[in-house]
Amino acid sequence: MVYSLQMGNLTAHIDVKYVFCRLYKDDQRILVPLEILAHDDIIIMDCEENLNDGKTYSFFSSVASMFNGTNGDQKPYDYVMKADDDIFIRLQKLIDSLNPMPREDMYYGFVIPCDSMDPFREYMSGMGYILSWDLVEWIASSDIPKKNIKGPEDMMAGRWLQDGNKAKNRFNTKPAMYDFPIPVPIDTCSHEFIPDTIAVHRLKDNPKWAMTLKYFNFTSGLKPSRFYRID
Repeated sequence: MVYSLQMGNLTAHIDVKYVFCRLYKDDQRILVPLEILAHDDIIIMDCEENLNDGKTYSFFSSVASMFNGTNGDQKPYDYVMKADDDIFIRLQKLIDSLNPMPREDMYYGFVIPCDSMDPFREYMSGMGYILSWDLVEWIASSDIPKKNIKGPEDMMAGRWLQDGNKAKNRFNTKPAMYDFPIPVPIDTCSHEFIPDTIAVHRLKDNPKWAMTLKYFNFTSGLKPSRFYRID
């Protein structure tokens, strides 16, 4: 809902997809098709569901094969973003941030460690990072990622690019991407909401989603009606 409601006034084309490995439960085989029928926003890959055993490699390599050729001789997308499902992304803010960026050899995200501002020091947090399309194609075709798929997925992606001498264009999104504000931050990954936010991470429950959406006036378009009253 939070993404479909943002699609109407964007200044660039964005597709949002939720990515699964093989479905193995009976309820999944019914409920996931319901989501597909309603929103057409699901990718199901031929892999075992996992976090750090190669799902991110499967995602990037699958995207390259699924979408190449869908736009004639043109590349199907400028960028591909891998993001966690507990993140809220403000799509137009993301577009505005990407507009001046190079379309090739580009790696963009929240730099790790939390207190670093140097995008060349380590790697981008798995909360959400972006690769230009040429790097997605490289991941699909190179032996470097293929031989190093297991491990913390964000760290492995950074290592692929480092070992392949790729991503010479790197951009740090701080402070516009961050973890949900907590009363006593345990690190500098978390800070207060700010107006220029691109994304907020670690929305692990409905109250955190509600607080985040409230700050950004996400339901301001709700019109008065005789059928409901929300004080």
